[in-house]
Amino acid sequence: MRARFSQRIAATLLSLVAVSTACAISTANAATVDVSGVKLEDSVSLKGETLQLNGAGIRFKAIFKVYTAGLYLGKKAGTPEEVLAATGSKRVSITMLRDIDANELGKLFTRGVEDNSPRAEFSQLIPGLLRMGQMFADQKTLKTGDTFTIDWIPGTGTVITVRGAMQGDPIKEVAFFNALVRIWLGPSPADYRLKDALLGRSS
Repeated sequence: MRARFSQRIAATLLSLVAVSTACAISTANAATVDVSGVKLEDSVSLKGETLQLNGAGIRFKAIFKVYTAGLYLGKKAGTPEEVLAATGSKRVSITMLRDIDANELGKLFTRGVEDNSPRAEFSQLIPGLLRMGQMFADQKTLKTGDTFTIDWIPGTGTVITVRGAMQGDPIKEVAFFNALVRIWLGPSPADYRLKDALLGRSS
């Protein structure tokens, strides 16, 4: 009896150790990067494809922190050209670090696209920009901690998700997603330090 009881205790302890080890491994695999208190996963799954965090940083306006941004790609890229040419799914994840008028942010994005797009190309982007502007206007306000993502999904298009809710139908043209990426990675980026951070050039 005592031998059986001891065996049961030993088996129970082994099970507990196995569970604890599995939890530790799971936690280790779910690594995150801390950017101004915002936790970004070092990898995400998008439509069955695993994307790696290429880089992340903070958008400053004057001395104020506005939002964090993270760029996810299928494989690492160190230049804007490599990012734009990369095949497969892509994601830009943004988390607000202060409250902001969502309509104003939409206008800033539109200006960023205009500043970084050839004039002939910009005219073709206007329908998509109008749709995006309306998406942000509908949000009224983006508050500290709110997150939205801009995804490129091959065969689907650009999908914008705000607070976990998809906004409207996808915008199918890849030129539109690339134009949005150039807001941060173009020749006149929103923030040069953020551009370097997204390209993995700085922490």
